[in-house]
Amino acid sequence: MREHRMEEAAKISQAIKPPIANEKRERNTHRMHFIWAVSILAAILVLSAVAVTMGRYHIGFKEFFAALIPGAFPGVEVPEAARNVIFNIRLPRIGLALLAGAGLSVSGGAFQALFSNPLATPDTLGVATGASFGAVLGILLGLPSILVQTFALLAGLLAVILVYTVGRVKGGSPMIMLILAGMVISALFSALVSLVKYTADPQDVLPAITFWLMGSLSGTTNETLLVGAPFILLGMLLIYILRWKLNAMTLSEEEATSLGIPVKRIRALVVLGSTMITASVVSMCGLIGWVGLLIPHIARMIFGNNNTYVVPASMGLGAIFMLVIDTAARCVTAAEIPVSILTAVIGAPFFIALLRKTGGIQV
Repeated sequence: MREHRMEEAAKISQAIKPPIANEKRERNTHRMHFIWAVSILAAILVLSAVAVTMGRYHIGFKEFFAALIPGAFPGVEVPEAARNVIFNIRLPRIGLALLAGAGLSVSGGAFQALFSNPLATPDTLGVATGASFGAVLGILLGLPSILVQTFALLAGLLAVILVYTVGRVKGGSPMIMLILAGMVISALFSALVSLVKYTADPQDVLPAITFWLMGSLSGTTNETLLVGAPFILLGMLLIYILRWKLNAMTLSEEEATSLGIPVKRIRALVVLGSTMITASVVSMCGLIGWVGLLIPHIARMIFGNNNTYVVPASMGLGAIFMLVIDTAARCVTAAEIPVSILTAVIGAPFFIALLRKTGGIQV
């Protein structure tokens, strides 16, 4: 009888061990993700405070916090010039850097999951090129910055509408047709951008267009941020809500539909969110490459392929990357370096090293 009880106890122990082990492993995973999330948020706050103090006009930490929190440092007086630099120049620029980095990264990661393509970028459907055409057309017409930004937003949305119109062909794969239509529309708007540059005044307008296409956050103001930020935030919120459904989008359309997943609706919502983000970022700071390609891969190296974790991780890591790049762009030399140059110089070698280490990352 005793031996029988011992055998039963051994069977129960064997049956209980795997669930307990799995539960412990899951608990450790959640703990690690929480630590990463807190670390990323802390890094964003610290780096933002450091970035405010850096630049040709030096601002101390006490001055910054005294201006930010009135009465925090009674003995510290903040000159009006320092207040103007903090609230009208550096804080809007830092805010745009954080939003642009987070938005482009999550947009690229969403497209990589949606199209099951590790090389997908926020401009896969021609949004950035379309927005560029709208912006350079506004610069050519001599419009104020707000109208240039509006032209860019509208042209980016128009590009996606054209892609969906061209891609609606019966008998073909919807995803392949979307990608091919995106390549065609992107080439069309790229040609239109070249046409605008050809007709622009080479002494005045052409340099402005060329500098804008290189990507820069130097023209950021509270007004431009107020117009563009809601589109970025809304697009990121939309992708964040749909992040767990992106895992199902890696299945074939027939398999996903058989599981009751509204594939077309999810695809349209993800494209809409990415379009709002990309068009808004391009409208405010021009073309910025590599962020939407590189950062999602780094997030997958840390958190795996589960988009439930990759999406928020891409936001945080992208915000940090863009903030560091923009701070370096305005502080390394006396003349500001275009942001897209630094992202390419840093991103390309890093991506090559990433490929050599992993042998290609699966999405």
